[in-house]
Amino acid sequence: MASSKTIFEIEAYILSIDMGTTSMKAAVFDQKGNNLVSSVVEYTLLTPDTNMVEVPCEVYMHSIKKCMEIISEQKLVDMQQIMVIGFSVQGETICTLDKDGKPLKNAIVWMDNRAGKQAETLRNYFGDELCYQVTGQVSFEACWPAAKILWIRENEPEVFKKIKHILLLEDYIIYQLTGQFVTEGSLLTSTEYWDIRTKSYWKEMLDFLGIEMEQLPNILEPGEIVGTILPDMAEWLGGSKNAKVCTGCLDQAAAAIGVGNIHNGMLSENIGAALAICVPVSELKYDPHRQMPVHYFGIPDTYMMHSFTTGGMCFRWFRDNFCSAELHVQEMTELDAYDLMDREAELVDPGSNGLITLPHLQGSMAPDVNLDAKCVFYGATLKHKKAHFIRSIMESLGYIICRNLETVEKMGLDIGEIRTMGGGSKSDLWNQIKADIIGKPLYLTSASQDVACLGAAIIAGRAAGFFDSIDSAVKSMVHVRKVYEPNMENHEVYLKQYKKYKALFEMLTPLFKMDSGKE
Repeated sequence: MASSKTIFEIEAYILSIDMGTTSMKAAVFDQKGNNLVSSVVEYTLLTPDTNMVEVPCEVYMHSIKKCMEIISEQKLVDMQQIMVIGFSVQGETICTLDKDGKPLKNAIVWMDNRAGKQAETLRNYFGDELCYQVTGQVSFEACWPAAKILWIRENEPEVFKKIKHILLLEDYIIYQLTGQFVTEGSLLTSTEYWDIRTKSYWKEMLDFLGIEMEQLPNILEPGEIVGTILPDMAEWLGGSKNAKVCTGCLDQAAAAIGVGNIHNGMLSENIGAALAICVPVSELKYDPHRQMPVHYFGIPDTYMMHSFTTGGMCFRWFRDNFCSAELHVQEMTELDAYDLMDREAELVDPGSNGLITLPHLQGSMAPDVNLDAKCVFYGATLKHKKAHFIRSIMESLGYIICRNLETVEKMGLDIGEIRTMGGGSKSDLWNQIKADIIGKPLYLTSASQDVACLGAAIIAGRAAGFFDSIDSAVKSMVHVRKVYEPNMENHEVYLKQYKKYKALFEMLTPLFKMDSGKE
C-alpha cells in the first residue's frame, strides 16, 4: 500500500536565518521542530566615530553564504530539500541603495546613536505623545531609523540625493535573494515612519524627513511568500532553486513565537545581554502611562507589548570582575563558571538576606525609562558573602520581569503563563527564582536557546503551506520540557523585597540625575 504521506511531510526542510548584531546564524529544521544542522558566522562592527556603529551591507550576504557552506560541509541534510527560507532579524538597522540597487554607504546598525540631535528635532516638532499614538514607540530616539535618515540628509547631502531605496536589514536580504523590494510590520514598527494604526507609512513624517513613499519597500505581512529565490543566488548559496523566500519578523517576536508565546494571557522573557519582555495581544492596545512600547507582532493582525533593558550583562560583569576563582576552575576543567556561581547562590536563602541589586549598568529602559540609572547594591552587611551578591543579581532580573508584568496587568492584560528563553533559562535555580518572584508557573521549552531561529522556521513553515496555521505549527514544533511551579512561601519573601526594589529605584532617581550633571 502506498504511503499517505506527501513528499513535503517526508522531505521538505525549512532554512531559518537569524540576523544578529554581531553574528549570522542559519539552521535547518524539519516540520517537527528538530534542528537538523546549524552554523554561526561572526562579523565585526565598525565604529568610525563616537556613537557610530556600522557594517558594510555586503558582509551580511557573505555571512549567509559562509553559513550555508558550513551547513553543506556537514552533510547532515540534502540542501536541495530546503523548500522555504525564513528570517529573524535585528530591528532598526538600515541600508540605503542607489538607483542600481547598490549600497551607498555602510548599514547603520540599530545601536548607532549618532542621530541624537535629529531625534530631539523630531521630538520638538511632533512630540513624544503623538509618536506613541502613531508608531507605538514611547519616544523619539537616536537609534530609530527616522532620526538616522534625517542625520544622513543633514550631514551627507550628496548621499541623501542619490538614495533610491531605504531598506531595513531584512528587506535588503530579501532583495538580494529575490530582486523584490518588500518589508513587513514587525520591523517597520520601530522606524517611526510607519503608522501602526493603519499599517501604512506615516506621510507627515516622510514629508518632514524629505523622502517619498516610492523610496520605501512594499508592505507585506510577516510570514508572507515573496517569491522563489533567484536562480543565480540559489547557485551561489548552494541551495535549491525551488526554495521560496518569505518575510520574517523582528528577532524578539520570532523568539516569542519560538517558545509558543502566541496567545493573549502569555508573557515570554529572554535573559541574554539584555532582558526582553514580549506580551502578544490580539488588538492594538496602548499603555495609558506611556511606559510600555507596542509593536506589530510576527503574526498578521496581532500586536506585542515589548520592552527591553540591560539583563544578563550585569551577571556577566560580576563574573568577569569578581569571580576569578570560578573562571580559573573553568579554564582548568570542563566546569562552567556560571554553573559554579549557581551552586554558590543556591546555598543562599531567598531574598539574599536583605541584599537588593539595581542591575542598571547602562541605564534602565521600559517600563522605568531612566538612561541615568546606575547599578546599586543595597543592604550589604558583614554577614553577606559573594554568594549573596550572585543570588541578588539573579533576583533583580526577576524583579524587572515582575515590574513589566505589573505594568501590562495594569493595562487590563491578565497574564497566566510565563515562558522563558535565552542564556538565563539554562539555570534551573534562576528559573525557579523567577517563578517564585512572579508567583506564576514558568515554562521551559526544548529549544530555549534556538528560539529565534525556530520562530522564523514556524512562520516560514506556515507560509509554505506545511501547516494550516501558526497554532498548528507551534503544536508540531514547540515542545515544553519543564514547568517550574512557584513556591508561594518564597513568593511572600520576594514580594517584600520587590517593594523595596521599587522604592529604592524611585528614591535614587534624583541622585542618578544629579550624577549625570542634569541637576
